[in-house]
Amino acid sequence: MGIVPLAKALELAQEYDLDLVEVAANARPPVCKLMDYGKFKYESAMKAREARKNQAHTVIKEMKLRPKIDPHDYDTKKGHVVRFLKQGDKVKITIMFRGREQSRPELGYRLLQRLAEDVQDLGFVESNPKQDGRNMIMVLGPHKKKTEAMAEARQAQEARKAEAKANPGRSQNAADSENGVDVEHDVDAQAPAEASAEA
Repeated sequence: MGIVPLAKALELAQEYDLDLVEVAANARPPVCKLMDYGKFKYESAMKAREARKNQAHTVIKEMKLRPKIDPHDYDTKKGHVVRFLKQGDKVKITIMFRGREQSRPELGYRLLQRLAEDVQDLGFVESNPKQDGRNMIMVLGPHKKKTEAMAEARQAQEARKAEAKANPGRSQNAADSENGVDVEHDVDAQAPAEASAEA
């Protein structure tokens, strides 16, 4: 529109039922814009909410193991690592050595290699095993990005909700049991009538 006096700009804003919003106050002359400010605020808030929804914070989970871990405990810890990698999180694996175990670092190295092989379809070795005092540390990174994992989890949750709506199992079972009770009562009610008819 070009350079317009303030009174004229306010008059234009009233005419079109819009707001006069100052965009660049430090410019000479100041730059203003005619817009629906309420609509602008709403749209910017919706964009910010959508951006937060798709934003993923990188989280490093930690799992601690011992060199002489029991097979069942190993399976449990591996299950946790698998869950973390499926969620798109990095996992820091720490092997803790005590006493004479410190003289056998190859035990910890072999355990870390075994774990990396067991979860290679979900993650990769981001940081190779290295000794850090009494501990040996390795970092596993997920193949999936956090945002992809979050989107998959959201879709799975929506699918479960839709299935629950389509097949309300609990209420159906309750209705079946009520019908069963009613049928039994009807049979009991009919039995004396048949007996009296025979007599």
